[in-house]
Amino acid sequence: MRTARCLTILFVIAWATGCGHSVAADEMRELARKNACFNCHSIATDDIGPAWKNVAARYRGNANAEAFLVNKISKGGKGVWGYLPMPAFAPQMKEADIRTLAKYILSLK
Repeated sequence: MRTARCLTILFVIAWATGCGHSVAADEMRELARKNACFNCHSIATDDIGPAWKNVAARYRGNANAEAFLVNKISKGGKGVWGYLPMPAFAPQMKEADIRTLAKYILSLK
């Protein structure tokens, strides 16, 4: 729980200061790597799954984007970006980490 709070705090600081590459970004990449997100996704290039920058662009301005991504990461799904399903990452990934990662994805430009 403490790790999730630290990651959230780091993310908020980086977001508020407008840092493009920061400790928070490094922490988010490490969280994604530990949870195998980069097996299908990358930040800037579509792969098996969509690039996270493309996800951020699609949902920019959508008030429900964070909740939608948290649900998708938690429960998985298919049909939004193609025919390949995304596996569910809950309960092995903590809800706080999922929410923090969703916020990070949505912050990308």
